[in-house]
Amino acid sequence: MLQSKNIIIGISGSIAAYKIAILVRLLVKAGANVKVIMTESATAFISPLTLSTLYKNKVHTQIIEQDSWDNHVELGLWADLMIIAPATSNTIAKMANGFCDNLLVATYLSAKCPVYFAPAMDLDMWKHPSTIRNIQLLKSYNNIEIPSEYGELASGLVGMGRMAEPEHIVSFLNNELEKNTQLKGKNILITAGPTYEPIDPVRFIGNRSTGKMGIAIAEVAAKRGAKVTLVLGPTQLTVKNPAIAVVSVGTAQEMYDAVTIRKEKADVLILSAAVADYTPVTVATQKIKKKEAQFNVALTKTKDIAASVGADKKANQIIIGFALETENEETNAIEKLQRKNMDYIVLNSLNEKGAGFGFDTNKINIYNKDGLFVKYNLLPKNEVAEKILDLI
Repeated sequence: MLQSKNIIIGISGSIAAYKIAILVRLLVKAGANVKVIMTESATAFISPLTLSTLYKNKVHTQIIEQDSWDNHVELGLWADLMIIAPATSNTIAKMANGFCDNLLVATYLSAKCPVYFAPAMDLDMWKHPSTIRNIQLLKSYNNIEIPSEYGELASGLVGMGRMAEPEHIVSFLNNELEKNTQLKGKNILITAGPTYEPIDPVRFIGNRSTGKMGIAIAEVAAKRGAKVTLVLGPTQLTVKNPAIAVVSVGTAQEMYDAVTIRKEKADVLILSAAVADYTPVTVATQKIKKKEAQFNVALTKTKDIAASVGADKKANQIIIGFALETENEETNAIEKLQRKNMDYIVLNSLNEKGAGFGFDTNKINIYNKDGLFVKYNLLPKNEVAEKILDLI
């Protein structure tokens, strides 16, 4: 999977930097085109000469060097992927917060490719709340963590924070790249966000959905090679990947229509939108004035998108639905899955701290037609998206 890939390795100042000579050698042996960027502190742990000898090219250390400068923009555009290894707590903090005082971080901020980072630090630094926060921030930017390993650390302590071994990094990269082609050729139709049901030209009935979960699923599906269409209700969020075809809708009827004309071509349908169950029977053409002590709005049921899709489900289609529940959660979710002919249903609860509308995290259970499939702990929504797409 690494054959002919353009790979930048960014090395920051950690004793684990000595392992990067092996990593460079493994990547070159796998057929990758490698360029190395080092921070100034990294050069104290391993010589640029050693690395340049291994991959037969210049090691980049300074933005300005003698009478020339290294163009971090060109480096970032050249790369198919970038690996920050070892990624110290200092470098992770700079990446997470945009502090750009060296060539490595400047290139990271200019990179258009997937960025992987392999943390390396002592146990107390690893457990510090600021490090935990910065790693979560990096992952929320769609950077990919190469998990650190348990073992003896430079301080003599034993625990987490040890950089992954070079062989494990290469294996991780191969697995990720393979994953990123798993859905190639698949058409995935996703619904996301709320719907707004107008009462008059000013007011509407809606809900607190932001579309974060559905957008995260769309981004991950596109990253894995799928052709993605996202039917998106009203939201302030933007979709980053230009390959995702976004169909903007406002009401439940508009979302129903958008799904109906596209569902036949979909290999997978993921229905994560919070669609209104009811809509006003009539919509006032002018703003309703505040005159009466009481004001009643007659409502009628909206068309059920999930039920419609399930009723017309083709033999080779996969349908994944969502259930947001506040009581009898498991029973209601499984009943919904069976009644609407879905393959899987993702349950999230408003009773779980950090889950539900507006959060960057979610805690889900996934059920199939036979009952409980798997439970997950609280995770960032992009990682939840990975778990959901693993079903496919």
